[in-house]
Amino acid sequence: MLTTVVVVTWRGAAHITDCLDALAAQDRPHVALVVDNASDDGTAELLRRHPVRPKVLRLSRNTGFAGGIAAALSVVDTPLLAWLNDDAVPAPGWLAALEDAMAAGVAAVGSRLEYEGGVVQSLGVRLTPDGYGADHTAQAEPFGFCGGAALLRADALRAVGGVPARFFCYYEDTDTAWRLRLAGWRVTVEPKAVVRHRHGASTRPGSARFHRWNERNRLLMLLRCAPAGIALRELARFCVITATLPVRGRVPPAPNYRIGLRCRVLGEVVTALPATLWQRFVIGRRRTIGRAEIWREWACQ
Repeated sequence: MLTTVVVVTWRGAAHITDCLDALAAQDRPHVALVVDNASDDGTAELLRRHPVRPKVLRLSRNTGFAGGIAAALSVVDTPLLAWLNDDAVPAPGWLAALEDAMAAGVAAVGSRLEYEGGVVQSLGVRLTPDGYGADHTAQAEPFGFCGGAALLRADALRAVGGVPARFFCYYEDTDTAWRLRLAGWRVTVEPKAVVRHRHGASTRPGSARFHRWNERNRLLMLLRCAPAGIALRELARFCVITATLPVRGRVPPAPNYRIGLRCRVLGEVVTALPATLWQRFVIGRRRTIGRAEIWREWACQ
């Protein structure tokens, strides 16, 4: 078996059965590993009774998707590691398509994630000129993979520093893809690897927590991976917008424009700054391609 499929769950009893049933239907042998983030909704009992008999790594607290993948990486002993959301349902040929697409020089292969009805949600991640990760839907190589369903080389992932567990969730996939590209690896997508995805079954996109993680992790990712000028520009822009919100006539209603949320994001970024700058130094030591080169190629299209 080449691949360990890692499913990270938290209170996933309402939807993880569909995911496990889909893994049982795969036509390529694999190891199934579920990382249970201290679920208290009966998920543990469901995992014990499911016919797949997945290996279970139960954590003592909720570490998020990023923390779950990071914990799994320490116990995986196959050459390939698949990330799979617990609200994702892969088609029977999903894993075979990903494994067959893993070519020389490629460290990660993303999937075709679809909404109900077959509408494309994501064919990977694109990098915007202001440093956001956004869904890539074009039939071309993406900047990064969507962590909801992807296959990675375990040795390459370890060599670039693993998964940023502190992110909890969101941007851990884009940050990982960025570090892989800095190290000279390619990231591709396999449109034949189809996954139906109930996006945000656990995290409620649009909620205050969603926006907090999104804004904080984008800034931390830029401080770790982007050219220094870009990282400082976006951090300064975030500070200026936050400072001017009280005097603006009209403010968007989204939670990421609440002053309290933005101040919390800034506080968490400042607290993490010493460790983040050290990580930036280490990432720089590992890279084989310049930060500016990656930025010009992928964020300025």
